[in-house]
Amino acid sequence: MSKYLISACLVGENVRYDAKNCLQLKLKHLVDTQQAIVICPEVAGGLSTPRYPAEIIDGDGVAVLQGLAKVIDSQGIDVTREFILGANKTLELAQHFQVTHIILKANSPSCGSQMIYDGSFSNQKIAGKGVTVALLEQHGFTVMTEDEFLQQLSSPKTTQK
Repeated sequence: MSKYLISACLVGENVRYDAKNCLQLKLKHLVDTQQAIVICPEVAGGLSTPRYPAEIIDGDGVAVLQGLAKVIDSQGIDVTREFILGANKTLELAQHFQVTHIILKANSPSCGSQMIYDGSFSNQKIAGKGVTVALLEQHGFTVMTEDEFLQQLSSPKTTQK
């Protein structure tokens, strides 16, 4: 049976930097039916809600884990340590519960799996991974965005003979 780990903001928890959420009812249903666990890596790493938005400077989550890039909030405060701590707590949770699917919020400096903001706080995106995604993938987990997962759900299933 599948076991999911989902970004808390996607199931209606007001944990985003702006104290809002990105509720996806199909994902919340997985929690309601006890098929999923949730976490916000940024809150797990010690950041408050609300908080200033943060972006990765000089790279992506892979570079952050290598010590080559930093996560800075819009006030210039270095929050790299909190992002790495949250990524580690998310990894521990995924390993402990032996999750089979990880669905994290697209474009986030923690949870983005394809695109992240470019570090200029100008709403520009670049190809890259968030800190949590980079760590999870280094440990063999596959991460998808909410859109990828919901698209899979709505695709007709192919049957094999």
